[in-house]
Amino acid sequence: MKNLNDNKTLTIIIVLYKESFELIEKTLEKIKDLKIIIIDNDCNFELRNKILKQFNIFRYILNKKNNGFSSGYNQGIKMSDTLYTLVLGPDCLITNEDIIILINKLSLYENSIIVTPTSYNDKKELTYAGGPLPENTDKDIVLNLEGDTCVDSALGACMLFRTEEFKSKNLLFDENFFLYFSDDDLCRRIKSFNKSIIQTIDSKCIHQHGTIKVKNKYLKIYAREFNFIHDQLYYFYKGKNNKYYEIINNFKKKIPSYYLKLTIKLLTFQFTEFFKIFSKLKGYYKFKSRYKI
Repeated sequence: MKNLNDNKTLTIIIVLYKESFELIEKTLEKIKDLKIIIIDNDCNFELRNKILKQFNIFRYILNKKNNGFSSGYNQGIKMSDTLYTLVLGPDCLITNEDIIILINKLSLYENSIIVTPTSYNDKKELTYAGGPLPENTDKDIVLNLEGDTCVDSALGACMLFRTEEFKSKNLLFDENFFLYFSDDDLCRRIKSFNKSIIQTIDSKCIHQHGTIKVKNKYLKIYAREFNFIHDQLYYFYKGKNNKYYEIINNFKKKIPSYYLKLTIKLLTFQFTEFFKIFSKLKGYYKFKSRYKI
């Protein structure tokens, strides 16, 4: 096994958007000797300067426009020229030793495209890292593994893959997903090739499942509700299965009641609830106009 820091074995891709230095510092401290590409979708010069003062970053990209996490990951993956690439969330802590385990597992399971570690929170409690696809059952069921397990979908917070294979099979993230469901979509496409996704108990990470970092309360509500509705509908639209028609028809039935609730919430100064409903409707109409349903 080659050293991870030989500039030929591994590249780590981290996408930032309004993260604090204190959060990303913890992540980088674990992997500070490795080849890292950072994509900052917030174009934060102050954060960049702090990071570069303390850490040796291979490439640091400041994007003037936030095109979403899928786009950011793709931007970094296209720059990767090493044997392996690890996409890593800024709130996900993993050691060199655990990364080596992932590489060894990927070599062991030749039919596997992606391997992921088992995820814990900072209290050492199991958290969601992989499981069924959304169309098959409810997501976020935490798997209590005893070994290496094939999963239908894995969380994009920590994924290792062979760089050239990922690119040659055109397995980049679908950039029509802004924030949600892009990892599910990627895994669904991998499954369509009769390839596997492995979650291993032998490699571990600490994932704090970070929240949206926007400080303004109403913008945070809008970012979460708008993108979730849009991305969810697009995910099931791509699958063109019965679940899509169930979800889209259920949403359509709710539209009259949503408008009534909008009026009531506005007149009674319940602005938080107003923005939740407003954002969901905007997400639906954005999806509807984009895909001409």
